Amino acid sequence: MPDWIDLKQDADTGIESVRAHFVGHAYDPHWHESFLVGVTEQGVQQFHCRRTRHHSTPGQVFLLEPGDIHDGDAPTAEGFTYSTLYLEPTWLEAELRVLFEQAPSDSLPSFADTLCDDRQLARATTLAFQAVHGGEMRIVRQTATDDLLSCLTGHLHWRKRLNPDPRLPLTAQRARDYLHAHLDQDIGLDDLALACGVDRFRLTRAFKAAFGLAPHAYLIQLRLARARRLLAQGQTPTEVAMALGFADQSHLGRWFRRAYRLTPADYRRRCSNLPD
Repeated sequence: MPDWIDLKQDADTGIESVRAHFVGHAYDPHWHESFLVGVTEQGVQQFHCRRTRHHSTPGQVFLLEPGDIHDGDAPTAEGFTYSTLYLEPTWLEAELRVLFEQAPSDSLPSFADTLCDDRQLARATTLAFQAVHGGEMRIVRQTATDDLLSCLTGHLHWRKRLNPDPRLPLTAQRARDYLHAHLDQDIGLDDLALACGVDRFRLTRAFKAAFGLAPHAYLIQLRLARARRLLAQGQTPTEVAMALGFADQSHLGRWFRRAYRLTPADYRRRCSNLPD
């Protein structure tokens, strides 16, 4: 069976729903600005995340946070099929604070595990996916997502908002913040090193140790994550490429396809909040 992707976006919540099948290589390392909750339907889904290689089999739920770098491939000949919901952080946090009445105001929701065996959560994820992806009535979609959030509470904890993050070297944090602030500019390693007060060789080593990617690769993924958001808002691939510092539309398209297996134009078209 050839590779395929079916993607839609819910206009009310911004939730993206993706069902896909891949044989062999699926995705290069990348991240999302959303929380991902998904179920493997068929085959074995292999991916690296948080320095661990995971194997998700049918019925298992995978949980990724914004910024979690991950890839994907099929280690078996039949490939794998999965369904995933991409939950917008602002929407998820607001909804969870209704469920967690005593949620600390200085904290963010965080997943306790990357991969879990939980039949109830797997069923809730599947039903929520079907309701959102199938464009059910709003009351049906809301009921299904409420049930999903209730099941998710057992796999969540609240993580303090820390800046700077004591788990990361200060050099790496400064470099990351600089990249976020200048993501549309033609940044050189010397510029980045100067901003961090170290030479570029020490900078690269510290950055790769902290984030698992070299600074240039991180910058590309940062631009791609932002590109998804701008495309979903209706900007054209040409406008997005220009806004984010890509050489041209084809340059954006090459990187976008490697990360998401869709062209920017196709991704934009599939987002349901766009006019025809």
